[in-house]
Amino acid sequence: MATESVSMLKGTVDLLIMRALAARTTHGYGVMRWIEEATGATLQVDEGSLYPALYRLEDRGCLASEWGVSENNRRARFYRLTTKGRTQLKAETGEFLRFARAMVRALEVPAPATPRG
Repeated sequence: MATESVSMLKGTVDLLIMRALAARTTHGYGVMRWIEEATGATLQVDEGSLYPALYRLEDRGCLASEWGVSENNRRARFYRLTTKGRTQLKAETGEFLRFARAMVRALEVPAPATPRG
């Protein structure tokens, strides 16, 4: 049974990328695989969203990169989280968790009865 990709909220891709890079330096494909594995394939980021986000995060100083050789012996750009990126990850994680908890609370509240007319 195929798992459907869930449309991600704005900013979620950046947060997931930073989280993927929090523990290790890796290339773009490694980031995509981590997101897929970490979410049980519920969330998948395509290259058209991933690479612009990587470049944007690097431009903001949250990531740094350097060229290297991948496990497949191919030239690849490897990304790592910077100190600024770690600070940003911590802040955005807190904000997102507050948002997610509020959504869960709202969705668990019984819906109001609709008046019959």
